[in-house]
Amino acid sequence: MVENMSSSATRRIVIENVRPEIDGGRFPIKRVKGECVTVSADVFADGHAEIFVLLLFKRQEDREWQKVRMKSLGNDLWESKFRVEENVNYCYTVQGFIHDFDTWRKGLQKKVKSRQDVDVDLMIGVQILEAALPRVMPQHKSELKKWIALLRNSRKKEDALEAAFDSDLLYMLETYLDPRRSTVYEKELIVLVEDPRASFSSWYEFFPRSWGKKPGQHGTFKDCQQILPAIKDMGFNVIYLPPIHPIGQTKRKGKNNAVVCRKGDPGSPWAIGSKEGGHKSIHPQLGDFADFQDFVACANKLGLEVAIDLAFQCSPDHPYVKAHPKWFKWRPDGVVQYAENPPKKYEDILPLNFETDDRQNLWQELKSIVFFWIEKGVSIFRVDNPHTKPFVFWDWLIAEVKKAHPQTIFLAEAFTRPKVMYRLAKGGFTQSYTYFTWRHTKSELMEYLTELTQTEVGEFFRPNFWPNTPDILVPHLQEGGRPAFIMRVVLASMLSANFGIYGPVFELCLSKSVSDKEEYIDSEKYEIKAWDWDRPGNIKSVITTLNMIRRENPSLQQTRKIRFLDINNDQLLCFYKATEDYSNIILVAVNLNPFCTESGWLRVPIDELGLDYERPYIAHDLLNEEKYVWQGDGAYIELDPQRSMAHVIRLDHQST
Repeated sequence: MVENMSSSATRRIVIENVRPEIDGGRFPIKRVKGECVTVSADVFADGHAEIFVLLLFKRQEDREWQKVRMKSLGNDLWESKFRVEENVNYCYTVQGFIHDFDTWRKGLQKKVKSRQDVDVDLMIGVQILEAALPRVMPQHKSELKKWIALLRNSRKKEDALEAAFDSDLLYMLETYLDPRRSTVYEKELIVLVEDPRASFSSWYEFFPRSWGKKPGQHGTFKDCQQILPAIKDMGFNVIYLPPIHPIGQTKRKGKNNAVVCRKGDPGSPWAIGSKEGGHKSIHPQLGDFADFQDFVACANKLGLEVAIDLAFQCSPDHPYVKAHPKWFKWRPDGVVQYAENPPKKYEDILPLNFETDDRQNLWQELKSIVFFWIEKGVSIFRVDNPHTKPFVFWDWLIAEVKKAHPQTIFLAEAFTRPKVMYRLAKGGFTQSYTYFTWRHTKSELMEYLTELTQTEVGEFFRPNFWPNTPDILVPHLQEGGRPAFIMRVVLASMLSANFGIYGPVFELCLSKSVSDKEEYIDSEKYEIKAWDWDRPGNIKSVITTLNMIRRENPSLQQTRKIRFLDINNDQLLCFYKATEDYSNIILVAVNLNPFCTESGWLRVPIDELGLDYERPYIAHDLLNEEKYVWQGDGAYIELDPQRSMAHVIRLDHQST
């Protein structure tokens, strides 16, 4: 902790409401290398004393603090920022000083202005400077003594006053303020600095078993190597595979979640475990470990990373059931309790009992699963239903993994209550699924993005926007056709720096659902598919362009710096993102109505963007390469679903 030399009896500075501070400092905020941390605090003192406030920061392992002066924003609110330059954790806190010299200087200024005698005041100034001499470094002592001599020279009062108000003297003394007259905030707050992949990624989910060489034939990892270049060409950088482990036979689900399966039904990959093994085994029809590692190596050569599903649950056939019966809940009838979400029954899945008396061994075994797959080349895990396991377990597990492998990423598939989602993020999850999937109207999207980016939530919660998943086909995709799919992928990829799709059903715009449900009919979760990836009506080219735009424009590689714009149509959502220096500005306009043309007048915040009212500027639509010349703060937007659902516009340099 920073040495605080003031006793509680003499401490006059009050430091309150330091932000960001998550749950009283219990949890860290999150950044990646190169990002800024903006810190604010209420800092004040009694009476009329002037104060001087510093933001202190350092790498967590360092002893010495770096210091940045905080700026007063009025009403005792102070603010400054620092940048995390390395992939190590940082600390920050706030220190406030009583600024005796500035207090004296401003009082002197008022007396001079009202033509009062200031001879005694100049003597007081000399005393303040002399008191500072012992704190001044040797190379500055002679300079300070010259200032003292000037203030003492009452015969040349004009020179003395000029010296008193000299900014160089003020700057010197601010370097040597008395630490005994200071207060340091009682907490050192932590910045968890994570791998840059945590803040910018494009995920593509697919079922390997559906990519066999012949229709209906079970795919292998070798088969899947053939589709990696096409996924890379679409611009994705993370491939996510549903569970790749052996699938149980007992209570195996059939087509469309039927409780009785037919011969040959492959079952749900989430029913993990059979006589062939459990979480440290590979489903035999996919290949062996050599095949898997060849697949990972092939993906890596293309610039793709492989994420696998971490689903801590078991089929009734999992080896754990016989070897570790205490890890499960047993009903009075002697049957292991299967998973339920009434009226739904998941009889092919057994939840683990995290409150078992043998939980130490259970937790260690689950940790070993993560380390096992890291050794096989995996560093990204999509975690299935983490909200159904204790928070304290995840806090422990993720901390243990990050100690040895700090680059590991955990995506929380936690479609649950907001506070539960946020607590998982605080506890270490790198990214999280969100409610974006169900936010459709302009007001819903604006309200949700404001919560994620403009509140404390943005300091620890990294959203990953998915328009669809194998479990979720929302009504606006069921009903809106191809335009709705384009609209939703534009929103997902432009609003969030992390987004993903479940394909190829998404790029093929497949929308047939179970009656009155948000579920795919003939779901790939329960059967092997054969995909015609290039069938008419696909939106692969749109997705490819969006991912290219994301890669080439740094303003889109972060989520938090977003500003919604005024447009006189509730079916048009408009916003912009910009880099810190506004060198890259992307303005997005999206038609939320997949059935009709919508139009309106957009207000462009000219002053905010550093543009000139009198000079035209270029609006370059990156989706179709059209360029428009705009001038002033008004722009007409018209979007026809049959032509384009969105504009993604880069505001280029002003035209001459």
